[in-house]
Amino acid sequence: MTITEKIAYIKGLAEGLALDQSKPEVKVINAIVDLLDDIAYDLTDMEERYDELADQVDEIDEDLSEVESELYDDAEVEYDEYDDEDNPFYEVTCGACGEKINVSEDVLLEGEIECPNCGELLEFDFSGLFDDEVDECNQSCEGCSGCDVETDDKADEKADDADKEEEKK
Repeated sequence: MTITEKIAYIKGLAEGLALDQSKPEVKVINAIVDLLDDIAYDLTDMEERYDELADQVDEIDEDLSEVESELYDDAEVEYDEYDDEDNPFYEVTCGACGEKINVSEDVLLEGEIECPNCGELLEFDFSGLFDDEVDECNQSCEGCSGCDVETDDKADEKADDADKEEEKK
């Protein structure tokens, strides 16, 4: 039984009592019943509007899900916009739950992080990572740890040397 049905039932009971309408007590009871009737109609109206709003919010949520799907699921996410030169981010996959997590370089270098999805402790061990590096380096890079990467300065020097060789010919 709805609220409006209950109020109609009470109103019918009050009318069925055949009370003397001139008495003040009866006037108060009738005013209370009329007030309850008005409240019931207002409440019913608000419930209908609430249902309409809930439907609209559901539609918006579905639309947003589609947009998120288009933006994040169908295309590779480019993390460059989140990176800065001093602290880049890396994608790490939790071995326990398979959740992909974006982790800053600083956090990686700390050596461990707790998975926000399952709570598993993820440990990062970088020892031995650079063991295979070349011991001898032909470059004189500032702060070089022994690589064969050509720096901009070395490339400029090689270009200058090539120009000089060209002039000699």
